[in-house]
Amino acid sequence: MDIAKLPKWHFDLTEGAANYLLGLVLAGKKRATSSSLRGYEMEGEPIPKAGDLSVITDWDGNPRCVIRTTNVRILPFDEITFDIARLEGEDECLESWRQHHRSFFGAESKEIGYVFDEQMPVIFEEFEVVEVL
Repeated sequence: MDIAKLPKWHFDLTEGAANYLLGLVLAGKKRATSSSLRGYEMEGEPIPKAGDLSVITDWDGNPRCVIRTTNVRILPFDEITFDIARLEGEDECLESWRQHHRSFFGAESKEIGYVFDEQMPVIFEEFEVVEVL
C-alpha cells in the first residue's frame, strides 16, 4: 500500500501516551478513538468518515500502521456510554474513561483555544487496522 498521500497522525498530546495508545492498537485492543468536534473545526480538519484510511505514527512520526475508519458518531461527551467508550480499549469503567478524557480535552482545549464542557460534541471514530508497517 502506498501511504505517501494518506493523512498521518499520532494519538494524544504526550510521547508516553501516544506510544502507549499505539501499542494498544497494534495489540488489537484499541479499536476506536474520540476527538473534539470543536478541535477539528478550529484546525480546519475534515471530519472522519467511514472508509477513510490514515497512517498512525509513533510520537516521532514513524509510520506504524494503516487504519480504515469503520464508523463515526458525533455525540455529546456526557452521552458516551461505557458500551461505546470500551471500544477505545483504555479503561475498565466509564468513570475512568471520563476522567482520562476530561484531562485530555481540558489540555487540548487550552492548547488550541476552545472551552471544554460536558455537553461538548465528541467525534467517536471506530477503526480497523488494515496494515501493520
